[in-house]
Amino acid sequence: MPFLEWRAAAKSFGGARAIDDFSLLLEEGEILAILGPSGSGKSTLLRMTAGLEQMSSGRVLCQGTDLAGIPTHKRGFGLMFQDYCLFPHLTVEQNIAFGLRMHKRGRKQIRERVRDMLRLVRLEGFARRDILSLSGGEQQRVALARSLAPEPRLLMLDEPMGALDAELRVALLGELTDILRSVGVTVVYVTHDHGEAMTVATRIALVHRGRLVQVGAPADLLRKPANAFVASFLGLGALVPRAREKAPAGLCATDIGDLPLPWDIDDDAFLLVRPEAVHCDSRNGGCEVPVRVISRVVRPMGVMVRMALQGREGREYPMEIARPALHEHDEPAGKTGDMQSVWIDPSRCTRVAR
Repeated sequence: MPFLEWRAAAKSFGGARAIDDFSLLLEEGEILAILGPSGSGKSTLLRMTAGLEQMSSGRVLCQGTDLAGIPTHKRGFGLMFQDYCLFPHLTVEQNIAFGLRMHKRGRKQIRERVRDMLRLVRLEGFARRDILSLSGGEQQRVALARSLAPEPRLLMLDEPMGALDAELRVALLGELTDILRSVGVTVVYVTHDHGEAMTVATRIALVHRGRLVQVGAPADLLRKPANAFVASFLGLGALVPRAREKAPAGLCATDIGDLPLPWDIDDDAFLLVRPEAVHCDSRNGGCEVPVRVISRVVRPMGVMVRMALQGREGREYPMEIARPALHEHDEPAGKTGDMQSVWIDPSRCTRVAR
């Protein structure tokens, strides 16, 4: 029996479907990321699961029990929202203890549990601190400790990194991942950031316009995107359509040139040119394609180059490639806006359905 099951879950607001026919199984101990762009229905799905939003149709079952009619506070789920919802008039210790008191735990048990949670989130010595005196990262850890303190059977996090700046988000993401995996709780993690999802989750459910598009381990989505939306959203490379003209025998006609591919590109598919397929030195071989350099960002670990492959009829196909700092020969030369050539390795390209 799965730990959690969504059966054709749906939610409409007026005439618009926020969630449409969502069906998925979640196993106990899994960390599932619900990933998708803003407005795709991720938070609505979480709120329906928590009982904060009534479904229009469908069911949600936890360990075989239909959750319909069970109020939020009796589902045994922990919730952590983007703004953390901490009580500013309470100390760190009192915030973490809040759920325990609601569950009528004894004083000694509460004190020991709060101490364990502070140790877990590496905030020993913060018990008496005021919430407003904490940094954003410290507030996030208090919110996580408060959510975990009552030992929920399911922990749900809604954009937990959204309130943090980019640098702090990167620093805390690994720490959050370590905490979630060490606790072993079943997790539903909602995010629009595929980097977060790839780092935290053991499995990812990608949603678009309220529908489940693809589900699998992070490596599965990267290796075999289900369609062009998945490839584009994950930033896997440039999506190139077929060309109008026919290619010579043994070649596939694409808008960036005739390539020796083991399959054809028709009106139902794109050629996905992945970053690892692009070489900027003719000595690596491949098929020559003109590109326009859009931008170049130099970072300590390398260079991020954004470029646009040039189509036969003037259309451009943007993509990004990253190169180690010491490999200048494999990085596009010239200034931003310059036209130059790259070499595409067809064996590292992929056919992706529209």
